[in-house]
Amino acid sequence: MINLTVNGKTKSVDADADTPLLWVLRENLQLTGTKFGCGVALCGACTVHLDGKPVRSCSTPVSAAAGKKITTIEGVGATRTGKAVQAAWSQVDVPQCGYCQSGQIMSACALLAEKKAPSDADIDAAMSGNICRCGTYNQIRAAIHDASATLTKGA
Repeated sequence: MINLTVNGKTKSVDADADTPLLWVLRENLQLTGTKFGCGVALCGACTVHLDGKPVRSCSTPVSAAAGKKITTIEGVGATRTGKAVQAAWSQVDVPQCGYCQSGQIMSACALLAEKKAPSDADIDAAMSGNICRCGTYNQIRAAIHDASATLTKGA
């Protein structure tokens, strides 16, 4: 059994130590918001946070997540940053097909947690490796700027 802290709750899972975190989240814990995209950590659809840092869960063994705080798309909205990003995503109408959006949001939240007022270059660097087949990159950047404006008001 492996003990995990996922979205603030402790969970015990029966999984091999080398099982990708993605599959433990989706199959063992039924947290299906994190998506499988490529399986080799290139597309970003599977992005979650480990201790606040974005990681590709398809290539992260569950054993590497034990003892760390895991945040998924289902839990990120509990934070001020997550709420701001999710609201901006909706306001700007970012999603097209939506498949990559949970990974995009998780990466955007990690960026804004580190840097409240990122430049376009900061956004491009933080979001590189998150692939959107629908090409919503301009809307993603606009939503990040909108979320940044919300977070910096009264900060």
